[in-house]
Amino acid sequence: MAEKVISVKGLGKRYRVGTQEVFSDSLFHSGIQLLTSPFKNFRKLKSLTRFTGDDSSVFWALKDIDFEVEVGQVLGIIGHNGAGKSTLLKILSRITEPTLGEVRLKGRVSSLLEVGTGFHPDLTGRENVFMNGTILGMTKQEIDRKFDEIVAFSGVEQYIDTPVKFYSSGMKVRLGFAVAAHLEPEILIVDEVLSVGDIGFQRKCIGKMNEVAGSGRTVLFVSHNMAAVENLCTSALLLDHGKTFYLGSVHETVQKYISLFRPQTQDGFLGDGVERVGNGNVTIKEFWLEDNTNVKVDMVKSGEAVYLNFGIQSEIDSQEVDLGFSIHREEDDQMLFILYSSYTGKTFQLAKGTSTVKCKINSLPLPEGRFLVKAQAMSQGQILDFPKAGVGFMDVVEGDFYSTGQKSNKLTRDQPLFLVNGNWM
Repeated sequence: MAEKVISVKGLGKRYRVGTQEVFSDSLFHSGIQLLTSPFKNFRKLKSLTRFTGDDSSVFWALKDIDFEVEVGQVLGIIGHNGAGKSTLLKILSRITEPTLGEVRLKGRVSSLLEVGTGFHPDLTGRENVFMNGTILGMTKQEIDRKFDEIVAFSGVEQYIDTPVKFYSSGMKVRLGFAVAAHLEPEILIVDEVLSVGDIGFQRKCIGKMNEVAGSGRTVLFVSHNMAAVENLCTSALLLDHGKTFYLGSVHETVQKYISLFRPQTQDGFLGDGVERVGNGNVTIKEFWLEDNTNVKVDMVKSGEAVYLNFGIQSEIDSQEVDLGFSIHREEDDQMLFILYSSYTGKTFQLAKGTSTVKCKINSLPLPEGRFLVKAQAMSQGQILDFPKAGVGFMDVVEGDFYSTGQKSNKLTRDQPLFLVNGNWM
């Protein structure tokens, strides 16, 4: 049985939401407030540690959280903004105390929760490496031994003797991560701060975290990048409004996360109340797919022709509209390709009322799977309408893309993002 290095049981964290200060509108009321304020302040001070069940100012950032993490496990922690991810990491990092429950950690913990955590702006990068390493629990001998490796990993060698206040946010996070990662902790906790770094550094960080996990240590990784979570993590915890929504394999958890924020049917995308950006002169009201015979379909085949149809409502006459759509991976919103009508030299003169605009893809270059379709209407560089969640799904089934009966991943277990044909000679 694998050894448990993190055990969380019944964890809860509550805060008191602040209230707006009331100001007096007369000299008489100012005098009354001056006399009564000591008593009010005393009651407020007592209320900070007294929570009642009907107290509307109490906010539970976390409640009833239970999970365990084994040695060598890489646990992704995902959820919407405000779900409680950062609060959980701060408790695990011993930055803040829980209100309820218990947390058991076995081994040294290294955390990177915010850009430049523990850095003093007036000290140089070199001085901050020693100070930050000491704060994280490293001895001076350890820092001396790993200093060159830390600096090389961070990529700030040229500026190591420059005060940190002159560093960019990316330089700070690179140096901060380098110190935390070289602590050789039993538990490494990393928040979304990696998004500050460039692509090259993010890859180095992912490699370092894989190295940490491969050496039998444990990583907790918070990110909104679902592709990074799926590539790095072995399991995932999904938080929703401070509670555990799902805990399981990383792929299943990511799918649960997607289902929380995205309509599950075509009808849910463009109904009343959806969030949109634009001036409202044109609204995308419908989206549907048709096959090569102009029959409405729910699914399309790889390699076959497909029509993307957009039902448009225009509020004014003779409006020149540039309509575009993009295709995204469902799991992480990564754009795969985009096509505006203006790219092909075409715009549409829409009369007031309803109309349909369609685009034909002659040979769909997508493998089997579900993809998200987003669309935007523009006019002279101004956004007319952009439904933020998208306009619908494109469900793709395996087709005879190569006209040979061969499958796109016949000789590999990996699923390609695109399909491409070629002439072998």
